[in-house]
Amino acid sequence: MLDDITFLDDATRPAPPVLEGLTPSQRQPGQHLRMIHDHLRDNMHVLGQLIGRAAAGKATPADVTAETADLVMVSNYRRFGTLCGQYCQFVHGHHSIEDRMLFPALADRSPVMKAIAERLEAEHVVVHQLLERLIDALIALADAPGRERFDAAVEVFRALEKVLLSHLGYEEEAIGDALGYYDIGV
Repeated sequence: MLDDITFLDDATRPAPPVLEGLTPSQRQPGQHLRMIHDHLRDNMHVLGQLIGRAAAGKATPADVTAETADLVMVSNYRRFGTLCGQYCQFVHGHHSIEDRMLFPALADRSPVMKAIAERLEAEHVVVHQLLERLIDALIALADAPGRERFDAAVEVFRALEKVLLSHLGYEEEAIGDALGYYDIGV
């Protein structure tokens, strides 16, 4: 199910520049970016734990409902539509803002920032491919529940979890301070 996705090697990421002498106000855009990312990380963590418990037969539908009730993406689901669709839309919207506004502004600042922006955009492509696969896997599972389809959905979720969490950390490290240093708002 994932054989045709080209996963990027984290070891090939461009190193972020060292930006010394940042003021507290220059650090704020990077801290804001981290807060946005923390919502994604928290939701992925909770869902990962629930998937693990469901796989072990230790989570009932009532448990899933109770334990996800306060997740940001679940409250968005209740207000706006399907859970996966809204989570995917949030990630897509977040990445679209970065791709269209933040990354070009950073790329104009230096060759190093340009290389970082290009790498982050390439990682967005992989994240989006995985999000689309997860939607497909969850739809297939909902249409015909079974162990094989559950395992396929878990495989995609775990790949997305690994790629997305690594991406978020690298992005914060690579551009967090640069946003304030170059006075690029989030």
